[in-house]
Amino acid sequence: MQTDLAIIGAGPGGYRAAEYAACQGLKVVVFEDGHVGGTCLNVGCIPTKTYVHSASFAEARERMQQVVGQLRSGVETILSHPNITLVREKASLVDNHTVVCSISGDTITTKNIIIATGSETKWLPIKGLDDPRVVDSTGLLNLENLPKRLAIIGAGVIGMEFASVFNRFGSEVTVIEFLKECLPALDSDIAKRLRKTLEKQGVSFKMKTAVENIADIDADVILMATGRKPRVQADFANVGVEFDERAGVKVDDDFQTSVKGIYAIGDVNGRQMLAHAAEMQAVHAVNHILDKKDAIRFDIMPAAIFTTPEAACVGPTEEQLKERGVAYECRKAFLRANGKALTMNETEGMLKLFSEPEAGRILGCHAYGAHSADMVQEVSVLMCRDTTITQLRDMVHIHPTLNELLLTAAQS
Repeated sequence: MQTDLAIIGAGPGGYRAAEYAACQGLKVVVFEDGHVGGTCLNVGCIPTKTYVHSASFAEARERMQQVVGQLRSGVETILSHPNITLVREKASLVDNHTVVCSISGDTITTKNIIIATGSETKWLPIKGLDDPRVVDSTGLLNLENLPKRLAIIGAGVIGMEFASVFNRFGSEVTVIEFLKECLPALDSDIAKRLRKTLEKQGVSFKMKTAVENIADIDADVILMATGRKPRVQADFANVGVEFDERAGVKVDDDFQTSVKGIYAIGDVNGRQMLAHAAEMQAVHAVNHILDKKDAIRFDIMPAAIFTTPEAACVGPTEEQLKERGVAYECRKAFLRANGKALTMNETEGMLKLFSEPEAGRILGCHAYGAHSADMVQEVSVLMCRDTTITQLRDMVHIHPTLNELLLTAAQS
């Protein structure tokens, strides 16, 4: 079979690349040996958010199957485009224009290749890891019964979200973290306040603590939440694609690998391990193949943590600004002074807005509290257009809304 584009993996990056390329007139072959939708849809962001918005463990398990099934069906529909052929097999690279199917042995000849194999659980080399109590996020989502005591190793995004959810469901939750603070990508002031809020809700934290032996942990279930690593394949090296087992496939700013015509997008390149990053990288990679220009700002990448309350960020932390020697001003606003937050009974939270001095360009925003993701998304849009604090002050915001906090911060 001959095609214009072969894509290995049908996660957020893979299926978005296929959809976009097909709409641009390219013939596309997509390889996927598991469920379409990738980690995010099947065992990641979508299932965990279903848990976040469910009242009980039993309801969460039931709704998760319904939501995942519905969205997976939607991806199947996307991949049924006349210009797309979905091959339900694993694929290996032969050279920069040839891919071979793992089961049938069929060979696909293509003009370009996109690697979108995603990521997998990063297991720490801890003694006793084979203890049956130890699970990763997929294993935790597959539990049939709510654990009475849940220990979580790692206070990153995965660990914090599950800590918040299972605490609310009624589990006794303990989070063990090697670093001095949770959520290292989040401004430390915000991260500390969020952790303290979860402590008030009943989550226990053991910070600056290293786990040396699983046997030392007193819990019914132990979640390994120490991050994810790119899912690379040995055949990448066979064709000259450079990669690192930990850092992922090496790519340039157009997401092209060391081999011309082969691209790597999403988690597998290790740059920004977020579903929305994978989708936009997919668009840019296809644009590069088509020799089309775009203005996607990969230096501005918002992210959210769906704890209760949620947190979100875009741009550097205050610590990073200091380390880099960047001149900045920090403005703060608190949910307790916002009318909408009071009506919602969601007064716990704050945001920090960073900008260049003298009412200059917005540099970033870190927040925790209700609808933090929505507020940070607005800031992300403003940053993509190099908006200044002065310009933000002149932008009308609907009253009453939580996003008025941005106006409050800008005017402070």
